[in-house]
Amino acid sequence: MSGARSRLAGLDWSAITHELWETGFAKTPPLLGRAECAGLIRLFARDERFRSHIDLARYRFGVGHYKYFARPLPRLVEELRTRLYAALAPVGNAWMEALGSDERYALDLPTFLAHCGRLGQRRPTPLLLHYHAGGYNCLHQDLYGAVAFPLQVTCMLSQPGEDFTGGEFLLVEQRPRAQSHGEVVVLERGEAVVFPSRHRPVRGARGWYRATVRHGTSRVLVGERYTLGVIFHDAR
Repeated sequence: MSGARSRLAGLDWSAITHELWETGFAKTPPLLGRAECAGLIRLFARDERFRSHIDLARYRFGVGHYKYFARPLPRLVEELRTRLYAALAPVGNAWMEALGSDERYALDLPTFLAHCGRLGQRRPTPLLLHYHAGGYNCLHQDLYGAVAFPLQVTCMLSQPGEDFTGGEFLLVEQRPRAQSHGEVVVLERGEAVVFPSRHRPVRGARGWYRATVRHGTSRVLVGERYTLGVIFHDAR
C-alpha cells in the first residue's frame, strides 16, 4: 500500500463529515509525505504533463500561475482523486438532499466522470498552483460546466515558515440577508482542506438554506508556495 493510500485509509471520515456539516470545511492530517510533495512540485516544470497553463495576472484573477494536468493523470493524483471522491460522494448527496435538490452523484469517480463526459465535460481539472512572493488568488469558484461536484480538496505541497510566509488559504461564505463570513485555513506540508465548490447547506430556523462559498489565497509575503487542487468534475 502506498504512503498516500495508507494515509487515506486511516482518515476519520466520521469526524471530517461532522466538520463539513458544522463549519463547511474540514482539514485533514497529512495525506502526502515530504517526498510525494517534492515529486509533485518537480512536475510543475514539465509542460508535457499539463493540458493548460494559466497566468492569473493575465485574467486579473490574481498574481501567480496554475496548470491543469493532462491525461493520464500522475498516479498519485489519480489515486487521491478516486479515493477522496468515493469518501465524499455520500456527503455531496446528503447536501443535495438537505438543499431540496434532485441532483445526485454516482458513488464512484469513473461513473461520475462518464456522466460529465455525456454533457461535454471531458477535460481533467486537477491542477498545480504556484505563487512567488507577492502572489495571490482572488476569491472564486471552480465551475466548468453544467455538472459541479459540491466538494473539492486543496493539498499543501510547500512548508509554511520554511518555503514561504503569508499565502493562507481563504474561505468566504455568504448567507442570505447576512454579512459575509471569512475563514483562514493554515495548512502544513501534506495536509489538505475539504471545502465547498459552490454552495453548502446551513441550518436555519425554517430548515436548511443555501450558503454560497468562494475560496482564494492571501498574498505570499516571502518565498514560493505550491499546492495541489483536486477538483472532481471535469471541464468543458
